[in-house]
Amino acid sequence: MLRRLAAGFYDTLLITGLWMMIGFVTVGFGGGEAIPSGTLWFQILLFALAAAFFIMFWCSGGQTLGMRAWRLQLATDEGNSIPLRTATLRFVCACVSLGALGAGFFWALFDRDRLTWHDRVCGTRMKLLPSVR
Repeated sequence: MLRRLAAGFYDTLLITGLWMMIGFVTVGFGGGEAIPSGTLWFQILLFALAAAFFIMFWCSGGQTLGMRAWRLQLATDEGNSIPLRTATLRFVCACVSLGALGAGFFWALFDRDRLTWHDRVCGTRMKLLPSVR
């Protein structure tokens, strides 16, 4: 669980940086005027960027940059790479898990297979890769 939290922290830092870049770009297109962060289209843009970040990394190798740093890899129950449809469903379910005050993530502490809600729904699992020396 600590590795997952650490990888999530890394990824949060990366996404925050991407969101800041999008903010700078939108200010540039707005003629130097700040766009209110409560604007619906801006929030949708930020959500779509986060979705693209996770889905892209999960489909291409099963690792985000944070997961790579902590030697975690996402795979199907059979050990295969994650298809686009499964990665998209996992992202949506992970948002629900997070929206339930993180209960879907903390479920892994009590689950016999250490799976989160979104892992159970999507048939995925997080595996620890051996260290490379």
